[in-house]
Amino acid sequence: MLRKISRLFVIKTRIEAFLIIYALALGACTRGAAYLKTFPGVGGWLLFLACTGAVFLAGAKILDCLKYERAEREARMAENG
Repeated sequence: MLRKISRLFVIKTRIEAFLIIYALALGACTRGAAYLKTFPGVGGWLLFLACTGAVFLAGAKILDCLKYERAEREARMAENG
């Protein structure tokens, strides 16, 4: 039963990955807007850019991991026949 529940939290397709990246981007922009209100000027903009830059890094890592997991799964299937 725990296995079935844990599968809900695994990113399996690129569409799921893009939806998660989109949600991360929305949250980052909201947080960045709060930083702009709290810290007007250059400091706020730097924090805003840091928030959005983190989404780019996380999104690239998620997409790379999907490619790696697919290649590993295909190699395992080819090995088992």
